[in-house]
Amino acid sequence: MRGGVAEPAHAKINLSLRVPGRRDDGYHELQSLVVFAGICDRLTAEASDELTLGLTGPFGDILAGEADNLVLRAARALCDAAGVTAGAKLTLEKNLPVASGIGGGSADAAAALRALMRLWDVALEEEALAALAVSLGADVPVCLDTAPALMTGLGEGIVRLPALPPFWLVLANPGRALSTASVFRELAAPPLDSEPEVGALPAFATLDGLAAWLRGQENDLEAPAIRLVPEIGEAIAALAATVECRLARMSGSGATCFGIYAREAEARAAGRILAAAHPDWWIEASPAIGVSGSG
Repeated sequence: MRGGVAEPAHAKINLSLRVPGRRDDGYHELQSLVVFAGICDRLTAEASDELTLGLTGPFGDILAGEADNLVLRAARALCDAAGVTAGAKLTLEKNLPVASGIGGGSADAAAALRALMRLWDVALEEEALAALAVSLGADVPVCLDTAPALMTGLGEGIVRLPALPPFWLVLANPGRALSTASVFRELAAPPLDSEPEVGALPAFATLDGLAAWLRGQENDLEAPAIRLVPEIGEAIAALAATVECRLARMSGSGATCFGIYAREAEARAAGRILAAAHPDWWIEASPAIGVSGSG
């Protein structure tokens, strides 16, 4: 793109998500093993005197009515932090469902930060960039670098994992938007009585080992989300019933669910079967990225 830059905003998948409790300030402590899928939104930035945002893609119209998109908030925050007075013409190709538990808005904001730092030729110290990211939302820091990670605290605690075995994902969303706040209200997590401990993760040498560890974990938001949107339970069951699905679970606060598969052919076959059975669902087969043997 002449005179501009582009950044992908990959879907964030919570393979596990524990909520140890609610802090005194009302926020919830999190412990989550996060990976990213190949499917993504795309953010482009071109030089301009003003700061503007255009929306395209299959889900762009849903965001058109928002008065203040998170991408614009990220851009303005970067201007303030870096002392930038230039503008930018931003275009967001929205390919991921909105309010769907796969970090779309947070990934878009992180992509905007990366793109604008390149466009404006500015850099922030690591701590300053992390603080700016967490001020935009709990998931924005982990989305700055699309690599497997253990996320803790409010999202600011990030331990990058050296590698995970390669695998594929099938993402299935039954077409129901679900607000994170409503799911946490339904969870009614108890107050924290002590600082939660985070044990060391094992070395995941094989996909079988990763799947076995994940089966001993949970997404604590899954049950309350299903009470609000029963179709989530249907999506998990449909994924689990496909051939060679190693694990089926909800991501984040929902309503997107995922199945894990060892090989591309298995994932694509499962995706085709689900799409035929549920033509009104959003379904995508995609590799996990940033893991061993993946792009």
